[in-house]
Amino acid sequence: MRIPPYLKVVPKGIVLNLHVQPKSSRTAFAGLHGSSLKLKVQPPPVDGAANKACQKFLTKQFNVSKTSVVLKSGVNSREKAFLIAGISLDYALARLPK
Repeated sequence: MRIPPYLKVVPKGIVLNLHVQPKSSRTAFAGLHGSSLKLKVQPPPVDGAANKACQKFLTKQFNVSKTSVVLKSGVNSREKAFLIAGISLDYALARLPK
């Protein structure tokens, strides 16, 4: 199985590398951006609103609790890394766009 460049398996689950585009018309995955998966989010990058929107979207996408989705890097950047704890690579690949 080939692992996409934006996914990394870690002991706690997976790390998902995202390129976040704030102030979009809707929150959704939008293909690749370099070696990251692009995620468009509605809120602007003000007071952590875009980060919260990413977390909420990933919680629903992977059907995990809010505490299972942790922003590991990129608090003030468009390039972010989220840990999604407690899921397998197979599960992650099944829930991500093809």
